[in-house]
Amino acid sequence: QVQLVESGGGSVQPGGSLRLSCAASGRDFDITDMGWYRQVPGERRELVATITGSAGATYGDFVKGRFTVSRDGAKNTVDLQMNSLEPEDTAVYYCKVVYKIGADGVRHFAEWGQGTQVTVSS
Repeated sequence: QVQLVESGGGSVQPGGSLRLSCAASGRDFDITDMGWYRQVPGERRELVATITGSAGATYGDFVKGRFTVSRDGAKNTVDLQMNSLEPEDTAVYYCKVVYKIGADGVRHFAEWGQGTQVTVSS
């Protein structure tokens, strides 16, 4: 199993910024994809930003250049810098990691963090 610890959520005014961080820990795992999703109650969880070693970063269509995702492979962490936040960004943000068991593994697994609340309001 891989465990995820998230931090950085909170409340901010429109136009403000937040930085979310996620750290993965476990034994004998090889991360393929790591990033952030978000979910509003009653809605589907949607992609915010994810990054892979081979394909780079992928962002949800709503981001429009406002967010930047980065990874530190040595530390197994991913950060999400969110700027120009809008009320519509209010949601629970979840870290997600996709990984294999060992470098020679053939099956991918996914784990989710517990979620961190982001609230954007005046």
